[in-house]
Amino acid sequence: MRRCHAIVPAAGVGKRMGAAIPKQYLPLAGRPVLEHTLACLLAEPRIAGIVVALGAEDAWWPTLQLGDRRRITRVEGGAERADSVMNALRALDGVADAEDWVLVHDAARPCLPRADLERLFCELADDPVGGLLAAPVRDTMKRAGDGPRVAATVDRSGLWHALTPQMFRFALLREALAAALAARVAITDEASAIEWFGLQPRLVEGSAANLKITRPEDLRLAEFFLTLP
Repeated sequence: MRRCHAIVPAAGVGKRMGAAIPKQYLPLAGRPVLEHTLACLLAEPRIAGIVVALGAEDAWWPTLQLGDRRRITRVEGGAERADSVMNALRALDGVADAEDWVLVHDAARPCLPRADLERLFCELADDPVGGLLAAPVRDTMKRAGDGPRVAATVDRSGLWHALTPQMFRFALLREALAAALAARVAITDEASAIEWFGLQPRLVEGSAANLKITRPEDLRLAEFFLTLP
């Protein structure tokens, strides 16, 4: 497998948490959320290095206890996730080869199972496009109307929840994301940039344990998953 570089966009503040500090620094099982997230990636020897995109006024980053800071590069984040990822990709210019893999993982996903990461590497090793961890939608899906009432029930067949990591070749992701940003296209994740570029990312089924911390109750669920053997 080609070399892999990881990017962690961590410049957000997590307004829905309603906390006094950004959600990636909230305590979780005795450590900040971001420490758990980075530990998942640092434990993977196939990842050559990690670029973390942080807010310009981030005062919490120096307090983290990280196992190997030599493998981590800090860059300034942007106004949106896509801007932060783009800044991190620019930092990899001259470091990553065109065909190297770039793996992008949410800062607020601290429970990434090792088996899921292994599956992502194995299934995408020779894929010409790349792909992402995702989970099939199992719940009944509703579409709201103008008010808080159901307008329609949505067919859930073929629907997936997009997770991270999402993994694509360095040159392809850089070109697709730069073009989407220049066209002012709404990019919510890396896969959407690749889709807008005309390609179809591969879906690799991942675990529900790989949750994204968004609301206060997610911290308790994440702590439960972290205690599982």
